Parts: sequence; structure tokens; C-alpha cells
Amino acid sequence: MRALITGASSGIGRDIARELASKSYDLVIVARNIERLNELKHDINSKAGNIKIEVIQMDLSIHENCIKLHEQYKGKIDLLINNAGFGTCGEFDKVDLEKELQLINTNITALHILTKLFLQDMKERNDGQILNVASIAGFLPGPLMSTYYASKAYVVRLSQGIREELRRAKSNVKISILCPGPVETNFNKVANVHFSAKPLSSEYVAKYTVKRLLKKKFYIVPGTEIKMLRYLCKITPDTIVARFAYKMQHSKR
Repeated sequence: MRALITGASSGIGRDIARELASKSYDLVIVARNIERLNELKHDINSKAGNIKIEVIQMDLSIHENCIKLHEQYKGKIDLLINNAGFGTCGEFDKVDLEKELQLINTNITALHILTKLFLQDMKERNDGQILNVASIAGFLPGPLMSTYYASKAYVVRLSQGIREELRRAKSNVKISILCPGPVETNFNKVANVHFSAKPLSSEYVAKYTVKRLLKKKFYIVPGTEIKMLRYLCKITPDTIVARFAYKMQHSKR
């Protein structure tokens, strides 16, 4: 079995790679930071030398790169982990537009392209699995992080739609979404944000995710508090949820 993991150089992507390696998956790990990818490869090989690991340095915010990545591994991936992504923080009219466009290209466009192309391969052979990394943010309005929250809502809705299509086609291909709350990763530094809720460790989230993923679960929501939050979002008016979300996070400034 071979898994392709984007955004594998740190955080959840890195630790999912380690967890899958412990389950004897061969890996294709993709990110922009080649040094961290090589460190991850060395770390995994030192513990499980029989795992084949391919390192791909690539900026997936460039959509042509996504197409090239698929061409390189067309029909060769059993499990796709769309994890690459980042966030921004600030009032919508004040956040840098170029950074937001890069966010959209990474969080939405890259995920869309890779999901579509690898899904076509998987449906053709009637086997395979995709995990799209969303967030609890995908179920919430996101004042101070509006673009990021909207990008994760896209991931949630896209994946829900694909799931129903696969169900109606009686396909053996499965899709899942990971919807964590705050996680102790480099995301917070990049987004320039910290949260009032206590973050989970990326190691815990990875272990929980792989366990649920191997059981073919669609919704993967680590942490009791975040499960409760998702439920409350279903029964609470959006205006109230937006006010709550605003208070959940605040800038480091």
C-alpha cells in the first residue's frame, strides 16, 4: 500500500506519515521544505527500514505542479492525504490579498485538483481512499480568519458531495474528512494566531486519524470538546456562532 501525503514536512502531515509507516504503508511525502522532508524520511527509516519513502519538493499553490504530481503517480496511490494548507488572521479588509490568494490556491485549488485526478484513478480500479484535511472551522463562520474558514467549508462540502456520489455508484472508493480544532503545530505561527481552546498534540491527532481512517469513517473529529462544538453548531443560529468564534481566537499583536 502506498500513501501520498501533502504538507508532510511538519505537524499533522508529518505525524500521519509516521503513523502510516508504522502500519507498513510506503510513502510519497510532499512539501516545499526539502530539509524537513529528508529529516522525516531519515527518522522513519531509522525505525522502519523496510518502508519505501519518496520525497517530493513542490509548491502546490501552483496548480500546474498538482497536475505534474498526479502524472508522476497516476494509478499508483492507494491513499491520498490532502493536508497542505495554511491560515491567515486579521480583519478581512486588512489581510494581504496576495497571501489570501495563495491560501485559496493551496487550501482549495490544490486539494480540488488532486482529489479529482486521483479519484478518477481510484474509481477506475474501484479501490482507494482519500482523506481531505478540513477543520472544525469548516462548520463555523470565521471572523478574523474569514478566508481560512471559508476554505475549510469548501473542503467539507466538496467531500460530502463526493461521498454521496460514491455511495450511489456503490463504489469501493472511500473519502473522509479530518476536522480538528486547535492543534499544536506550525500553523499558529504562520497564521499569527493563537486560540483560547487548549490545542491537541499533532501526534494524538495523527494516531486518532489513522485509526478512524482505517475503519473507513467519513467524519474524523478528534477531541471531546470539538465534537461537542460541532454538535452545538448544528443547533445554534449562525449569528451567535460567529460571535462565539470571534472570541475563540485573537491575534498575537
